[in-house]
Amino acid sequence: MPDETNKETGGVSPSPDASSQATGAGAKTPKPEPTVIAAPEGPPDPPAPDDVAVPKFLATLQSALPDAVEKVSYWVGDWTAILSLNRLVEVARFLKEHQDAGFDFCSDITASDWPPRLKRFDVIYCLYSMRHRHRIRLKVRAGDGDPVVSVASVWPAANWLEREVYDMFGVNFVEHPDRRRILMPDEWQGHPQRKDYPLEGPGELLMEDPLDWLRLRNMHDEAEIE
Repeated sequence: MPDETNKETGGVSPSPDASSQATGAGAKTPKPEPTVIAAPEGPPDPPAPDDVAVPKFLATLQSALPDAVEKVSYWVGDWTAILSLNRLVEVARFLKEHQDAGFDFCSDITASDWPPRLKRFDVIYCLYSMRHRHRIRLKVRAGDGDPVVSVASVWPAANWLEREVYDMFGVNFVEHPDRRRILMPDEWQGHPQRKDYPLEGPGELLMEDPLDWLRLRNMHDEAEIE
């Protein structure tokens, strides 16, 4: 008896691939589940290699105030001392006044925000010694609202640097001689360099329609023309 399948296909048996394509026609391939990457909880803060000696001023600090330094890190030639938050001013004064350290210049104060972490802010102090020509970074970790005592009593220039960190991140500096915004208007809502700050700006300026942005931008010019 002749094969009816061969008749319908012109005497050629369908290949297994063709059969599978026919039976799977119209079936949707399931999309793979997206990979969820956990947000980092902070920089790695690597220790110094075995062949790099701890500088004398840092060894002196660890010996004099052993409970104040939680960790020492070394990265691309720079040393970082991670401190207990409540010992910050004590360490700052020691590093300025001790002869082995002599850190008479606070060149910068900044912060980084790591929202997944309970103590979300790394507050970082960049110090330099004019006499010895060496430098160090101090780092403390603080939660939202945790009091961070100002170091303006140790380095007066920290006054303006801490104001900027307060303005941009909302770090709660206390015992500061003049804590107020320095970049944004006094009535500004929120702190623009926090990771959870809306990209569109504070609440009353949220605009999803680009035409609304254009109208707002042109309102001043139109008012002048009228």
